Amino acid sequence: MEKLTQETVNFTEKNIDKIAALFPSAITETKDADGKLKRAVNFDQLKQLLSDEVVDGDECYEFTWVGKKQSIIEGNRPIRKTLRPCKEESKNWDTTENLYIEGDNLDVLKLLQNSYLNKVKMIYIDPPYNTGNDFIYRDNFKVSKEDYEEELGLFDEEENRLFKNTETNGRYHSDWCSMMYPRLQLARNLLTDDGVIFISIDDNEVHNLRKICDEVFGEENMIASIIWQKKTGSSDANLIATITEYLLVFAKNISNSVFNQNEEAHDEKRYKFRDEFFEERGPYYYDNLDRGTLGYHESLDYEISTSDGKSTFPNGRIYKFNDGWRWKWSKDKVEWGLKNGFIEIQASTSKKSGWSVYYKIYLNVDNEGKPIKRSSPYKNII
Repeated sequence: MEKLTQETVNFTEKNIDKIAALFPSAITETKDADGKLKRAVNFDQLKQLLSDEVVDGDECYEFTWVGKKQSIIEGNRPIRKTLRPCKEESKNWDTTENLYIEGDNLDVLKLLQNSYLNKVKMIYIDPPYNTGNDFIYRDNFKVSKEDYEEELGLFDEEENRLFKNTETNGRYHSDWCSMMYPRLQLARNLLTDDGVIFISIDDNEVHNLRKICDEVFGEENMIASIIWQKKTGSSDANLIATITEYLLVFAKNISNSVFNQNEEAHDEKRYKFRDEFFEERGPYYYDNLDRGTLGYHESLDYEISTSDGKSTFPNGRIYKFNDGWRWKWSKDKVEWGLKNGFIEIQASTSKKSGWSVYYKIYLNVDNEGKPIKRSSPYKNII
C-alpha cells in the first residue's frame, strides 16, 4: 500500500498558478508571516487587467523588486577591510601597470573608491547570467539553519558565501537584481566623465539589466545594445536555437564619450576622380545634390542656373513644385560650392531640364573644405 501524504493540497498556490497562467503580469513577490518570500497576486494589477476602464489609484513608471532598497543600502554601507599586496605571487611588481585583485567584488569595488574614484576610462564586466545554475554572491550573510544546510559548502576562493540561484528560488530574479544593483552603482562612481562600461549578458536577464542600467547610468547614456554571435547553433534546442548574446554599453556622460572610428572599414576605392585641387583635397567621387527621401522643404526647392542660360530644380524639374524632392544643401552653400569647385553640373538626357547637379566628396576634406580623416563607425552587426 502506498504511503499517504500528510499534507493537504495548497489551493492558494494552485489558484495562483492558474492566475499566473492567464495573467502573468499580475504575479508578484511578498513576505509571509515568518518573513519568507512567496508568490502573491497584485490585485490592483489584476483588477486593471480585468477592466476595460482605468482603475483608480496612484501609479508611476518604475522598476522595482523585493530587496531593492536593501541592495541600495548594501552598496552604501562602509566596510573595514584593506587590499593586501601579494608580491611573492606577482610578476614585475615594481614596474607593472596592471592590477589583479581577488575577493568579494562588492568589497573590492568599495575599496577602489578611495584611489580610483572618477579615474577609470573603461570597465568590462561579465556577471552571472542567471541561467539557473549560476552561483552568485549573497550580500546578506544572515541565513537560517535550514538555508545554511541547503547551501553548505558554497564559497568562493576567498571564502565568501555564494548560493545557487535556481528557478525554484522564490527570489530568482530579485536576488540577481539585488546582486547587480550596488555593484553597478559603485562601478559608475569609478568611471571618468568620458568613461564607458561594457556588460556581457544573455536572454535570461538582459531585460532586467537594461532597466537597472537605465536607472543607475540614465537611459539617455545608453550607447548601444550590441548583439554578437557566440556559436553556430545548438542541436539540442527544443524550439529555436539561440546563438547570440548581448553586450550593453553605457556611458557615464554620453556627451563626453568619444569612440574611435573604424578606419579599415572605409572604402577608398570609390574615390576615382581627380581635379585641380588634388594635392590639397585628394581624389573624389560624385553624389547627387538632390534627394527625394529627406522630406520636402520649400526653402530647399530653388533653381540653380545652368550653362545654357536656363536653370534646373531638384529632380531635374523646370519649375518649383512639391514632388518630395529637394536639394541637400542650402542656396548659400550651393553658391559657395560652385565658387570653390565642390559642385558640378552635368548634362543629362534623363532629366526634363537637361541637367543633373552633383557635389564632390573628397577624401581629405569635408564638404566645407576642412581637413578630415575618413573612417566609418563600428556597426552593431552579427
